[in-house]
Amino acid sequence: MSPTIIITIIVLYFALLLLIAKWTSKEATNETFYVGNRNSKWYLVAFGMIGASLSGVTFLSIPGWVGNPANQFSYMQVVLGYFVGYIVVAYVLMPIYYRMNLTSIYTYLEERFGYYAHKTGAVFFLGSRILGASIRLLLVANVLQMFLFDKLGVRFEVTVFISIALIWVYTNKGGIKTIIWTDTLQTFFMIAAVLVMAHIISDDLGLYEKGLVSSIKESPYSQIFYWDFLEKNYFWKHFLGGAFITIGMTGLDQDMMQKNLSCKNIGEAQKNMMSFSFVLIFVNLIFLSLGALLFMLSSKTGIGAGVSSDLLFPTIALDSSTGLTIGILFFVGLIAAAYSSADSALTALTTSFSFDLLQLNKRDDIDQEKARKKIHLGVSFLLLLVIIILKYTTSRNAIDSIMFFAGFTYGPLIGLFFFGILTKRTLTDKHVPFLSVGACLLTILIWYFSAGAPGGNPDGTGIFGGYKIGYELIIFNSIITYLLLFVFSKKNTSK
Repeated sequence: MSPTIIITIIVLYFALLLLIAKWTSKEATNETFYVGNRNSKWYLVAFGMIGASLSGVTFLSIPGWVGNPANQFSYMQVVLGYFVGYIVVAYVLMPIYYRMNLTSIYTYLEERFGYYAHKTGAVFFLGSRILGASIRLLLVANVLQMFLFDKLGVRFEVTVFISIALIWVYTNKGGIKTIIWTDTLQTFFMIAAVLVMAHIISDDLGLYEKGLVSSIKESPYSQIFYWDFLEKNYFWKHFLGGAFITIGMTGLDQDMMQKNLSCKNIGEAQKNMMSFSFVLIFVNLIFLSLGALLFMLSSKTGIGAGVSSDLLFPTIALDSSTGLTIGILFFVGLIAAAYSSADSALTALTTSFSFDLLQLNKRDDIDQEKARKKIHLGVSFLLLLVIIILKYTTSRNAIDSIMFFAGFTYGPLIGLFFFGILTKRTLTDKHVPFLSVGACLLTILIWYFSAGAPGGNPDGTGIFGGYKIGYELIIFNSIITYLLLFVFSKKNTSK
């Protein structure tokens, strides 16, 4: 595909987003930016959240995931765990947020424990979301660089700057109200692109005559369940890890909760969450099926042989032999997936900086709208810097990187929130940051000395008898945080 066609797709796509932004930002206020005036339709939020949850990482990394014999369709084990996590989010966490009429969910920690707990929760979120958003954007920027900007002689840093600048332009004024509508559009484009591409590839491979579902099932890529306790892909490690990751990355994440808090009431927000969680199961299955089809096509034609898993999809889609239609669909889907996640992350980071760290809502001595716009710009530059750093320091598969780092960054949030919800014990507020960081350090040590990690024995068995830590890392971190808080707390004697 020529650079001219790719640039045309990008320009037309963002022109459409800017039109939506102009429409949704009329008479916009800070309340519009932060919570969409609490008037969002639940079904729009639910559909848009699919794109925000999946992102460019799912679009590129999940299809590439299935080629590893240790992975195949095992990601569905995690997805099933997600569903349990969404139930906890909908019926445990969200009622608290609505009852307290929160804009930033970390305000709960100040109400429950105090100033330092509030700041601790916000800082862990900011670190988590900056890292996660950067990994997601890095993957997309790498694809744009390889297939477009390298041909034009444009440096990677400029590619990232352009990507973030485009997001900043259409989110700067309307904020979450704009994002509800742009995410709905982008989710539609992403899912439509994947379905059409899967159809074209299946037709080319002649799978409809054999039976599409049976062909995928009989391929060497379709194993879902794994039962070796010592391995990272063991069912219960993935399932329980998935549930905890959802609680952390959705229920305790300002980015995802900000959309839910824009609904009229808790009833509509819960309808949004549960309908979204059902659909997400099938959408992930579609992405994994597309991955199997891509590897089947690569095996038959040799296209994409030897490339990294994250780059298999774009390599096949943009190969001249696969046709212009797939190439166009790929770029539309990629841009939709990437920016439906990144735009909401940028808005949520701005909200958390404004409310949790700087507490603009409590200050009368400044123009809050001007301050918020400066923060929005500053967060954009911070993302730019982190993406460039990650470019030269990490080589992990993108989806694996996000899950891995989430184990360290979201664990303290889960431990802290659920200690507050499940107990009435009191804490010395100033101890909370040290206990949370201490839990992270202990979790790092546990991982470091496990099988396959840097500190494992020379034979690779580690100090836990060959046990490999997978996505249950977040469970260890959460439990350690909870236990430390319990040990250093005392019984509430007030009536």
